[in-house]
Amino acid sequence: MRKYEIMVIIDPDVDERQVPALLEKHLKVITDGDGTVDSQDIWGKRRMAYEINKKPEGIYAVLNVTAPSAVVSELDRLMTIDERIVRTKVMRTDK
Repeated sequence: MRKYEIMVIIDPDVDERQVPALLEKHLKVITDGDGTVDSQDIWGKRRMAYEINKKPEGIYAVLNVTAPSAVVSELDRLMTIDERIVRTKVMRTDK
């Protein structure tokens, strides 16, 4: 298993109180796939460098997980399908 850092940008129209539940729904894929969620840091609403889908802001969250690569790929795929999630970036943090 490897360690990953996942940056998630959520649509700014989503209520900020719903963000933890939205992330937990997706992180269930990690825990079901024998992975662990090491940390979850919600930065809140921030201005983006450029507009995405004609929106200048997004709700940022950084997730640190330890999981097999297939499970992280599935998480990224499911987040891409979700209309409330604007962008994701998955980075492997160990060598």
